[in-house]
Amino acid sequence: MSVDGPLPDDPAPISPPAAEPPTGPFEELRAGNLGLRLAESPAEVDAAQALRFRVFYEEMGARADAAAAAARRDADEYDAVADHLLVLDHDLGNGAEAVVGTYRMIRREGARKLGRFYSESEYDVSALAGFPGEVLELGRSCVAAPYRTRGTLQLLWRGIAVFVFRHRIDLMFGCASLPGTDLDALAPQLSYLHANHLAPPALRARALPDRYVAMDRMPIGQVDTKAALVALPPLVKGYLRLGGFVGDGAVIDDQFNTTDVCVVVKTDLITDKYIRHYERTAGGAKEE
Repeated sequence: MSVDGPLPDDPAPISPPAAEPPTGPFEELRAGNLGLRLAESPAEVDAAQALRFRVFYEEMGARADAAAAAARRDADEYDAVADHLLVLDHDLGNGAEAVVGTYRMIRREGARKLGRFYSESEYDVSALAGFPGEVLELGRSCVAAPYRTRGTLQLLWRGIAVFVFRHRIDLMFGCASLPGTDLDALAPQLSYLHANHLAPPALRARALPDRYVAMDRMPIGQVDTKAALVALPPLVKGYLRLGGFVGDGAVIDDQFNTTDVCVVVKTDLITDKYIRHYERTAGGAKEE
């Protein structure tokens, strides 16, 4: 699931820092009244699930089953093995009542508890899951409508960068969504991604055979590249700006009313400005 709103400026890739990641709690990042940290209680995870329901089901047109509709929560078994990155509006409070954004992150050790990553319902990710080094699956990202600003999304990107640095993550991946399931309408974006950002074979997830939708739907010479890039969801563009790739084939997700692509990012492309931000906050200082 992708967030909606503008993204940070195009980042420039660099090598990862040599410093040792520290141990201890994830220090909250601050930007004015907004804070970003990991969920610290079941109530905060519940608040993230409630926000996901409002955005995905009430706003984006996902179809809820009876349990989700009754609970008004977007929840599944992966929540219990994930880290939940939260954006908090401290004008609203300091806990669950303040959650206005979220991003779900599943490390390899979490996926092992269930025997699979979430993305495996749509893609063969064996090449990614077996990558030598630490891997991180990203998903279920959303931000409440009033907070879909450049600043909020920059805060989310910084939080991901800090998490990646602290846990020595070498590869990130996940299903990112294009809105709707009209393949004709999405043909320019899918064709652009396939022609320009297809992952190298060693990192190329492939849509499962029974869900595979070809992405090269138009001759690339007929694609208005600029318009296709502009039309991509902000989160997908953000991954591409970090040097990300897409897998082979898209997947229609009728429940969520989206067309999904598998995005892969090697974390040695995390930007210098986010690393500098990490170094400023690692000692406990909070950026206002």
